Formats: sequence, structure tokens, C-alpha cells
Amino acid sequence: MVVNELVSGIVAIIAAYLVGSFPTAYVVTRLATGKDIRQLGSGNVGANNVFGQVGPMAGLAVGLIDVSKGAAAVAIAHTIMDIPLFEPGLYMVLAGLAAVVGHIWPVYLKFTGGNGLAVTIGTLIILMPIETGIFCGLLLLLWAVTRNLVLSVYISMVSVPISAWLLLKDWRYTGYGIILVLLLVLAFVPTAKAALENAGSKSNLFADLLRRDRRQ
Repeated sequence: MVVNELVSGIVAIIAAYLVGSFPTAYVVTRLATGKDIRQLGSGNVGANNVFGQVGPMAGLAVGLIDVSKGAAAVAIAHTIMDIPLFEPGLYMVLAGLAAVVGHIWPVYLKFTGGNGLAVTIGTLIILMPIETGIFCGLLLLLWAVTRNLVLSVYISMVSVPISAWLLLKDWRYTGYGIILVLLLVLAFVPTAKAALENAGSKSNLFADLLRRDRRQ
């Protein structure tokens, strides 16, 4: 039972942040190789970097766990707030946002984390399942056409606030979608800069991305 909505909401947000902060990529890489994922590849504490630097199975495991912790963070907030799963609520949205922020800026790793995409998908599964399905469908379509996964992901994310507004007409979820897009772009900037430095120029980076997609 919710004794005090504000206090329970704050507890839910803090809990979601701590769950989102769990450094899956760091832990898996340490267990698998004894190395620090922050010192490998792009330095990003996420599934994509683990996939490239440790291996496909490790990367897949990190991705699945990160999606799960995003969903778990919101589910825990529902329990704390005593609100049935999938029912809307402002604190549910704030908890989802806290989980994503926790992954990008985790307290356990001195606020150096991943890009937040997997955790974002996990929160969306609970908060906006229909909109998540639209995002995934668009992602697969764009990936099939462009063969560029990164480009497809970020274009597809724009569909989340748009579909939330059209289907839910709820400012909380529309705003959540917009903030998510901005957070993911902000979190991706360091990775993009590192990739650009390694490639030497924008044209080299673009060509390298295309070659990677062809190999996939």
C-alpha cells in the first residue's frame, strides 16, 4: 500500500536509477577476460562494445540483461507505487527515465556508462508496449534497407514520441519519448567522436560503417 505518494515515488525513482546503474558490460567483461571494458574498443560500457571486443555470446548476454534491467526498474516502480503493471503513471515514466540515466551515468563506475539503448527498450516494453512494437518493426525495415544498424536505430527512435502522441495522446509518454531521443543522442556523442578519430575523417568513417554492414 502507498503510504505517501511523494515519498514512494522518490523511492521508486532512486531504486530505478540504482537498477539501471548496474554495469552489466563491465561485470561480464571482467568475468570473461579479466579486462576493463572501458579500456577496450570504443570504451563504451554497453553490449555493442562487448560484442566486438569480447565476443558475440558475451555481447548478446549483456544486451539481454540490460533490456531486462530496464524492464525490471519500471516493474519495481509499479510495485513500490502499488500500481498494476502496464497502467500509466507519472512516477512510472520518471522511474524509466531514471533507469536510462543510471545506465548512461552509473554511480558504480564514476558516472561513465553505456549509450542506454538496451535499457531504453526495456523500459519501453513495460511503459509503451505497442509503441515499442512499432519501433522494432521500423528498425527491422530500415536495417533491411540501409544495412546500417546505428542509423536505423536512431531514426526508429523518433517514432516513439510520435506514436505515443498519436496513440496515447498523453503528454507524459510523449515527453518521455522526446527526452529518450535527446538522451540517446547525447550519450552517443562520445562514441561517435571516438569512431571519427579512429577513422581519420567523416568520409572514412562512413565508408567503414558501410563495409561493416556488408560484412554483417
